[in-house]
Amino acid sequence: MSSHSVITILGATGSIGDNTLALVRQNPDLFRIKALVGGSNVEKLADLALEFTPDVVGIADATKQARLAERLLGSEIKIVAGDAECKDLAAIKVDIVIAGIVGLAGLPSMMKAVEAGQTIGLANKESLVSAGHVISQVAAKNGARIIPLDSEHSAIFQCWHGWQERLDGNDVHEGMSSIQKICLTASGGPFLTRALNEFASITPQDAVAHPNWEMGRKISVDSATMMNKGLEVIEAHFLFDLPAEQIEAVIHPQSIIHGMIHFRDGSIIAQLSSADMQVPISYALKMPGRLNWDPEPLDIVALGKLEFLPIEPDRFPCFALAQNALIQAGTAPAILNGANEVAVAAFLAGHISFSSIATIVADSLATNIDGDINTLDAVIAVDNEARRVATVLVEKIKGQ
Repeated sequence: MSSHSVITILGATGSIGDNTLALVRQNPDLFRIKALVGGSNVEKLADLALEFTPDVVGIADATKQARLAERLLGSEIKIVAGDAECKDLAAIKVDIVIAGIVGLAGLPSMMKAVEAGQTIGLANKESLVSAGHVISQVAAKNGARIIPLDSEHSAIFQCWHGWQERLDGNDVHEGMSSIQKICLTASGGPFLTRALNEFASITPQDAVAHPNWEMGRKISVDSATMMNKGLEVIEAHFLFDLPAEQIEAVIHPQSIIHGMIHFRDGSIIAQLSSADMQVPISYALKMPGRLNWDPEPLDIVALGKLEFLPIEPDRFPCFALAQNALIQAGTAPAILNGANEVAVAAFLAGHISFSSIATIVADSLATNIDGDINTLDAVIAVDNEARRVATVLVEKIKGQ
């Protein structure tokens, strides 16, 4: 029997894939890659496949299959192509599936892994935001386990897990009642101190220049609008089964404390680490233990101070929109997510202003798109309609 932990990575060529594979590269005696799935970056995917020699590699862009086969000629690696084939790789039994595909595009493969009862390292918050109700039900039915990879949710998970380990099984209900709230932290992004009257001149280049984290363009814009933190509040609701009033977020510019649990006795348990995605990923890969790797040491003396600030609604209206969507429930989170993806893409393409992102999301939510959230197809239908509405709104702004 192999002593290796076997891993499938969905979104292998993205930032989550990069960070996961960096840890695998440092610990070849602990981990083995079963499957790698990428979108369209065929050259990078081929290089990774040749380095880590998975059993199978999938590329969602079927037009790149021939090039991938050419690059892997002579290897014994199986190749699949197209969304449907790649999605099915999530069901291959492994120790952990890393779900790192960005946006709602990652939902079908995420659901496939849940249906297969996998342990899933989740970095795709959009799937849980839009389809959290469905995913939670299917996970409970099939025994799937979701381990968060976002630094903030991982922080809560680590505090939660360590605390629950100290509880006798009969005391879990009593332990849950001792929680007052959880608190996620946000860096504040690149515009924390920018004058509000200068927001109209914000460019995509400005918005993707995050002060603390290295992330993809879409999530960087979400961080700048604070929509990312709003999506994380909704995600936390499904991950930890807590109501909206027990989920808080504050700005913490240093990005050292990532999450806290407040107890009703006045105690707070917090998790601290440097701003490095490999920290939460390493915990997911090795839990309940911890992976011995070589991160940059956190020098708390050099930090000097830790600051906390409220999230200003005038500066970050997207955060308030997400909070309200969680309270409204129903189709609202799916509408929020779909409209936001369209608006962010339009901003990055130079079609709308930074401030118009919140306007488009708010106007999309105001349309009160009907639908249900009890099946995957129903959620996707709501998402499609939200995107259609948001696209129309984008076109109106472009035409002004």
